[in-house]
Amino acid sequence: MLEALTGTGLAASAGLNAYIPLLTMGVLARYTDTIDLPIGWDWLSNGWTLLILALLLAIEVVADKVPVVDHVNDVVQTVVRPTAGGLAFGAGSSSETVTVSDPGSFFGSHQWVPIAVGVVIALVVHGVKASSRPVVNATTAGFGAPVASTAEDIGSVVMSVLAILLPVLVLVGLLVMVLAGVWVVRRRRRKKALVSSGSARLGG
Repeated sequence: MLEALTGTGLAASAGLNAYIPLLTMGVLARYTDTIDLPIGWDWLSNGWTLLILALLLAIEVVADKVPVVDHVNDVVQTVVRPTAGGLAFGAGSSSETVTVSDPGSFFGSHQWVPIAVGVVIALVVHGVKASSRPVVNATTAGFGAPVASTAEDIGSVVMSVLAILLPVLVLVGLLVMVLAGVWVVRRRRRKKALVSSGSARLGG
């Protein structure tokens, strides 16, 4: 159960920022005894992997805080974040996968299931994030983009750390994300209603 919560928290974190959970796991595995990566996931703690993830994270952090650029970044990340979520769930839940060179064995062994679950979780969180950003930009004339992005980055870090150290609290983080999703949906509906009523008045 705790392993599933760990994987869920890391995948949700990847939905906000693809590189934070992977980098968090890699750094903790390399320099501390907090987490032991399962066989087949040792590459996450490799020095070159950590360097590449850090560089990608730096680019992501900057791009996500610039209005318009953040939208383009979200489009690109539609593939990257779910992929990272699958990797994060797979590694975080201690699932071991066979080599990709034998895809028949991979799919036949059901070891792909944790990765698929992680992909879905990250994709849902990413969808909420990508949907909320236009609302934030529109209601704040773009000035809210860096604030929202910073909050998302902090949330991703907190969720990653909680998933590894206190996985039970991941449930609290997921509740917050659900409430945020409800807020986004309501804001979008309210905005559409205002636009529709304005158009009706102009038409009349």
